[in-house]
This record gives sequence, C-alpha cells and structure tokens, in this order.
Amino acid sequence: MADSLIYLAPIGSIIALIFAGYFAKSVTRYNEGDDEIKRIAEAIRVGARAYLRRQYQTVAIFFVSMFIFLYIFVFTGYLNVFVPWAFISGGAFSGLSGFIGMSVATYTSGRTTHAARTSLNQALRVAFAGGSVMGLTVVGLGLLDLSVWYFLLDWYYAALSEAERIQIITSTMLNFGMGASAMALFARVGGGIYTKGADVGADLVGKIEAGIPEDDPRNPAVIADNVGDNVGDVAGMGADLYESYVGSIVASCALAVAAGFGLRGVLVPLTMAAVGVLASIIGMSFVRTGEKAEQGELLRALRRGVYVSGGIIAVVSWIVIVVLLGWEHVGMYFAVLFGLLGGIGIGASTEYYTSHQYKPTRSVAHSARTGHATVIIQGMAVGMLSIAPFTLIIVLTILGSFLVTGGMSNFNLGLYGIGLAAVGMLSTLGITLATDAYGPIADNAGGIAEMSKQDPHVRERTDALDALGNTTAATGKGFCIGSAALTALALIAAYREQIVLIAADIGMDLVLDMSIINPKVLGGLMLGAMLPFAFSSMTMTAVGRTAEMVVEEVRRQFRDIKGLLEGNATPDYATCVDICAKAALKEMLLPAAVAIASPIVVGLLLGVEGVMGLLTGALLSGFTLAVLMANAGGAWDNAKKYVEEGNEGGKGSEVHKATVTGDTVGDPFKDTSGPSLDILLKLISMVSVVFASFILQNALF
Repeated sequence: MADSLIYLAPIGSIIALIFAGYFAKSVTRYNEGDDEIKRIAEAIRVGARAYLRRQYQTVAIFFVSMFIFLYIFVFTGYLNVFVPWAFISGGAFSGLSGFIGMSVATYTSGRTTHAARTSLNQALRVAFAGGSVMGLTVVGLGLLDLSVWYFLLDWYYAALSEAERIQIITSTMLNFGMGASAMALFARVGGGIYTKGADVGADLVGKIEAGIPEDDPRNPAVIADNVGDNVGDVAGMGADLYESYVGSIVASCALAVAAGFGLRGVLVPLTMAAVGVLASIIGMSFVRTGEKAEQGELLRALRRGVYVSGGIIAVVSWIVIVVLLGWEHVGMYFAVLFGLLGGIGIGASTEYYTSHQYKPTRSVAHSARTGHATVIIQGMAVGMLSIAPFTLIIVLTILGSFLVTGGMSNFNLGLYGIGLAAVGMLSTLGITLATDAYGPIADNAGGIAEMSKQDPHVRERTDALDALGNTTAATGKGFCIGSAALTALALIAAYREQIVLIAADIGMDLVLDMSIINPKVLGGLMLGAMLPFAFSSMTMTAVGRTAEMVVEEVRRQFRDIKGLLEGNATPDYATCVDICAKAALKEMLLPAAVAIASPIVVGLLLGVEGVMGLLTGALLSGFTLAVLMANAGGAWDNAKKYVEEGNEGGKGSEVHKATVTGDTVGDPFKDTSGPSLDILLKLISMVSVVFASFILQNALF
C-alpha cells in the first residue's frame, strides 16, 4: 500500500496547476481600472514579454549547444542517455514557470492599483492571488517534471530488481537538475541586471538630480524599472526557487538510496512535496486583512497563511515518516521539523534586520542625518551583523537533523536527514513563494498609481503594500539562501555518493582523502571561497555599466525633449527598455560561463577531492556573502521607505536624499548579486554531479 504513495506526486502537481489556473482566472475577473491604468499596465506587459522572448531566444542557443555537448559525453560512455533530454526538460520547465508567473503578475498589478481605490484588503487579495499563481505553478511544474521522469525511468528499467532500478533512477534524476539550475542562473542574472540597471538609472537622475518623485511618468526609465520588477523579481525568482525545490527533492532521493531505504526513502520527499501543495492551498485561504495601512497588520495577514501551511506539514509529515520508514526512524520526522523551524527562523531574522518596524533598519535611517557615507556604513554593518543569527540557524538545522536521524552511528542516515530538512524547509514553497511574488506586483501597482495620477489615498495603500513587499521579498531571499545552503550541502553529499558508485562501476580503486591538509582539498576550498566574490563582482559591474547607459539616456531626454520636466511632453520609454534588454542579455553570459566551467576546470586540475573542496568553499563564503547583500540591501530600501513615511525629516529632505543613495547602492546587492549566489552554489554542485564520471577518469592530478 505504501508504494502507491508514489502517485501522490503527480496528483499533487495536477492539483497545484488547477489551482494556479483558478487564481489566474480570478485575477482577470477584477476590474483593471480606467484607460490610463490600462495603458500603463499594457506598456509594462509588452516590455516584459519582449525581454523574456529575447532572453529565451538567447538561452535557447546555449541549451541546444549544451545538449549536443552532453550527447558527446553520452557517446563516449560518461553519461546516461537520458541526461541530455532531462537537461532540456529541466530548463524548459524552469523557464515556463517563470514565464507563467510573470505573465500573470503583469495582468495583476493594474488591477491591484484599481482595487486600492476602494479597499486595502481587496488590493492585498488581488496582489496575493497573482503571487499565488507563481507559487503554485513552480511546485506544480516541479512535481510534474519529477513524476514524468520517475515513471519513464521506472518503466524503462522495469526488468531490473527494485534495488538496482531505484539506484539508477535516482542517479539519473540527480543529473537533470543542471538544466533547471542553468535556466535559473540566466533568469536571475539577466533579470537582475535588467531591473537594477533601470532602477538605479531612474533613481540617480530622477529622484536625486531632477528631484521628481519615484515612478513619476516624466522619468524616461520608469517603464523599464517596472518591467524589470517583473522579469527579475518574478520570472527570475520563480526559476530560482523551482531549481531549489527540484534540487532538494532529487538530492534527498539519491541520499535515501545511500542510507539503505530504497523506494520507501525516495517516496518520503515526493510525498511531502505533494502534501505541501495541499497545505499551501489551505494556507492561502487565510490571507486577509483589515483596513489599517500598517506593516504589522499586513505582515500578520501573510504570516497567518504561512503558519497554517507549516502546521499542516508538521502534523502530516509524522504520518508520512511512520508509514514509510517505521517507528525506528521517527528521527527523520524531527529532521523535517528542524527544516520547517529553520525556515521560520530565517524569515523572522531577515524581517528583523530589514523591516523598518525594528531597530536595525531605523538605525540606517537615523544615520542619514550625518550624510550619505554614514548610510552606507550603517547599512553594511547591519548586513554583516545579520549573518550571525542566520548562520546559527543553519548550523543548528544541519547539526540537529544529522543527530536526530542517527548520523553519529550511521553517516548516511544523517546525510539523508539533512536532505529531508531541506525538503521540509521547501515543503510550503507554494505559499512562501506567493508571499514573495506578491512584492513586485505591489511595487508595480504603486508605480502605476503614481504614473496614472491616482488620488493620494490610493498611493498610500499601494505604498503600504509595497513596504510590506520589500520585507516579504527580503524574507523570500533569506529563504532562498537558507534552502540553497541545505540543498547545496545535500548535493555535495550526493556528489560524494555518486563518485563512490561510479568508481565501483568502472572498477577503480578509489580512496578519497578529504583531509584539510590535502593540498588538492585546500586548493579547492580556497578557489571555492573566491568564486562567489568574483561572480558578484561580475554581476555588480554589469549593473553599473547598464545603469550608466540608462543615466546618460535619461539625462539626454531631460535635456533634449522640451517641456518634459514640466510635464508637457511624453518621454521615450522604449529606448530605456531597449537599452536594459540588450545590456542584460549581453552581460549575463560571462557570469554564467564562469559558473558552469569552474567545477569542470577545477576537477580536471585537482580531481574529485579538489571539486569537493570547491563546492564546500563556495558554500561557506557564498551563503554568508548572499545574506550580507540581501539584508544590507533590504535595510537600505526600507530605511528610505521609513523616511518617506514622514520620519527623520520626510520626503525631499537631505536625510531622504542620503537614504536614496543607500537604496541605490543596495539595489544590485539585494536584487542581482545576492539572489544569484544561491543559484551559483547549486549550479556548480549540479555540474559536478553531471560530469563526475568524466572528472574521475580524466583528472590530471
């Protein structure tokens, strides 16, 4: 009977996609507003679709090239014949999830603006419905991809014994996460460069030089800025979390085999994912609020849904573990619980350091009294300090999961426990991602309200939703980073198991020396620790170059288009959109190439031990750097919002100008480089797994 639980995964995927369709349909039933709202929303929608179309055309060339490259390795005996096809499917499903989520988001923002004319609660529900499509699409397509491949491979290898069949299935499924990882990196890096190049350019000239409000229709970069919110923070984020979701599940499946659980161990993460779909849908029905436009009220509304979903998972996971693994392995349930609690703890920690309800962000706003430099100093200090509780939560989650699952007596059991902790953290992804995707929708709604010259109370309501969106986005990034750390650790463990299996298959006498004094391990550690910094430098530089072009274009239009600043002429929005699109597509290629090539090059030079060092070093430095960037950027952003609400001098004051500088610096921190790092950690792990056999047999040293 327990074996029939495998059908819960495809059933869960279908339910998720049905409800995603329901929420998408419910969004279209809301009134989009007057003609001006419709015109602006359509301009944003057209720009977002045009960029994604160009991005996918560029990425398609890469995927076709990689498909051919992988098939060469199939013909030379290094890869399973299914890997190139799985690579394509992983990338396609990841890109599709981002496209669907972004398309619905662009239809939702204008309707959110119109809903804010009458009710804050209605505006929240519209924006959250749009975000729910993103959340449910990601988990639905992720489970669908996994289910299709599981049943295909199970049928193909039906002649083998169950133990042999499950081992081959999990090894093959572990390989195809590289497609999702590659697509996620392109989406996050390309979208991040686009959105922050436009945002920084718009703020520097519009708010600081020209002194006009944020999202003012006179600013030529304002449409590009709003387009960027969708391609970077919706499509990019969706592809990112799709990759985390699939990666954590396939890593846990592979570790289940190493732990000796076989099919039943594989069923645990798949069943939990299916249960998580239902829990997320139930939690979504609890998201509603009153009319008080305060962050505390709005946060409680979203938290209520997340906590309900988490509570359902906490109860049902007990039953899943006991039925599939038995009472003797009930410790695995507590590993799931550690993952759930770790996710909640990361959210609470991130909220504390980035919400202007609390002291850290208010200290950044207060530091602006003495100038622009002190804002930068204090924001960096807040970001650095926020690493401490985040790291403590991750360490406790890892150690707790390892210990309660019997890792001290059986190392593989402990590793499987860590994998389940990652699955537990991501089990409520449907609603967690919905609260995250809600943020860019609310941000766009505020921009549309400003550009369409709505009544002040409309902008007040959208600003309340936007301020909450900054906090949920920061919390979502923390969640991404935390889940990436656990998933990357599980993938490193799975990589080690793959190496052992491959060596046994080819008859190689393998002895892994993972001692810190092994020069190959130490060299890999140092190269891995360096990689996130070099990668971040590339993405930050790309944002800077794009922003420079946008700044020059906005200045040109203010200078050459007569009457533009007085509101008597229409800016050329299309040129700024085109500048950002071309720059993003060009600039995203080098960071992606470095990420994919690094584990292969290090593996050929230093062998599998060097690769293990590379993955570990990148994990240690990458997740702490990502936390610093995400939380410093969030604190700078919300410090500006805090001042704009009338504190510390209010809008237009010198304090406000200083916080705008902080926010401008923080933009690429929190929306380009920081979020891209968690993908880097998982992508290099996936690439290492895919090319494990080649590296094992062809390393120079």
